[in-house]
Amino acid sequence: MNEFLLNDTPIKVWAKYVDPHAWQEIDNLSRLPFIYHHLAFMPDVHGGMGMPIGGVLASEKAVVPNAVGVDIGCGMCAVKTNIMASDISKEIIRKDIMSRIRQRIPLGMEHHKELQDESFMPQGHDIDKLQVVGRQYVSARRQVGTLGGGNHFIELQKDDEGHLWIMLHSGSRNLGKQVGEHYNKIAKELNAMYHSAVDPSWQMHFLPLGSKEFTAYWKEMSYCVDFALCNRKLMMNRIMEIVADAIPQVEFGQIINIAHNYASWEHHYGNDVIVHRKGAVRAMAGETGIIPGSQGTSSYIVEGLGCPESFMSSSHGAGRTMSRTEAIKTLSLKKEIEMLDSKGIIHGIRSQNHLDEAAGAYKNIDEVMANQQDLVKIITKLSPLAVIKG
Repeated sequence: MNEFLLNDTPIKVWAKYVDPHAWQEIDNLSRLPFIYHHLAFMPDVHGGMGMPIGGVLASEKAVVPNAVGVDIGCGMCAVKTNIMASDISKEIIRKDIMSRIRQRIPLGMEHHKELQDESFMPQGHDIDKLQVVGRQYVSARRQVGTLGGGNHFIELQKDDEGHLWIMLHSGSRNLGKQVGEHYNKIAKELNAMYHSAVDPSWQMHFLPLGSKEFTAYWKEMSYCVDFALCNRKLMMNRIMEIVADAIPQVEFGQIINIAHNYASWEHHYGNDVIVHRKGAVRAMAGETGIIPGSQGTSSYIVEGLGCPESFMSSSHGAGRTMSRTEAIKTLSLKKEIEMLDSKGIIHGIRSQNHLDEAAGAYKNIDEVMANQQDLVKIITKLSPLAVIKG
């Protein structure tokens, strides 16, 4: 971990390399008047929108919608099975499992054609008091149980002992986007009205603690975090049904779930503060986490070590080294396919446009893990067998 002062703000960085876009955002963040104690950046850090992905920001007095992002509650689910991966043929994986997953779970921009049962939606929220969620609720009932696009995925994997695992990555779909954009716009308008010292070009518009806007955002953000969990659970349950049909003797372990885009009240350095994690996993001592690699590379089940300097956080993945556009323009389709094929991975890369999520666009996950040995310890290493991208 490297630490230094930037504009009188302590900065702690676990990455060996930080891209220029992220460095500019770190410089901007260091000038914010409401930073608590220090800023922390995980080993997968890379440029984002206002705040780098892989960033952790704590504050006592404000919440920043762009420090959470628009995919509120995005995260991971993983389940271990009792089945040995070597006992399953590629034919079963391809035709009886992956093909049926594609049929049952909408991918990319697709939603369910039918409204999903309300029992699959978050419970215990007063929808009538949630402005954005309220008007998006019916649409959200078609979104729950859908994967989305970008870096979201479904994978079959095997651990070091050869057991089959299921892993998926998804968030709050369009619902989270609508909530995030709505409250970022409100924050921008309020900051302009009250002549905030925060430069609007930094895209770190904030909602002050105690304001009605803060309260409204917090309630809707919390709903989106719960919706993202419901989304992942519904997909995982349906995938487990598909796997059980293909392999009748299968037994499933407990679902592991973690989020990596949210804000929460936590206790750090003697105070209760709002911790924003944007592409970062909470890693309290003994807490189980999931850190996926890029397509075709290893993923990890980890245990948090409770490092105070990272606000008890770790990376949420490998982290990009190039934009989607750059990846499509510069990566070799042949090489990326050869890498996946050489490992015997069932994948869907067919054209140059699929390279935005190729392994070559990401950091080396093993180097990322090596850079955070003080944040987490590895419980299980998972190798991919088959992958579906959003």
